Amino acid sequence: MARTIAGVVVGYLVMAIIVFAVFSLAYLALGADGAFQPGTYAPSVVWIILSLVFGFLAAWVAGRVCATIARNPNAVIALATLIIVLGVVFAIPVMRRTGGPAARTEAVGNMQAMQQGHTPLWVALLTPLVGAAGVIVGGRRRVVPPQL
Repeated sequence: MARTIAGVVVGYLVMAIIVFAVFSLAYLALGADGAFQPGTYAPSVVWIILSLVFGFLAAWVAGRVCATIARNPNAVIALATLIIVLGVVFAIPVMRRTGGPAARTEAVGNMQAMQQGHTPLWVALLTPLVGAAGVIVGGRRRVVPPQL
């Protein structure tokens, strides 16, 4: 049981660290004009695609870490479930939001971009599903053929 809990917790932490690092680097590489649509805090198509791809890859690593530590396929399912539940919880403010994205008139730093970003609802709902899929794929155990 302790290995299962450790696998889920460490897998989630690994994913969070990878996501933060990769998204920070992606924002530095793209800048505000590449990450957002012109003049607004609405994410660009490039940013949305990168976020889904990088999110899947980070979740894949998390699933692999979770499976390695836990040695239990139920831990991978628990991590995928946790990602879906937290993703829905984080999507609630997006569902309740009124109005469109704020106007952006200047280059903004990474922290301000995270605070002002106006994620579309469909992206907020798709992201946890992509993350759960990445965890499941990454957490699958490889079947090693017997040695002769």
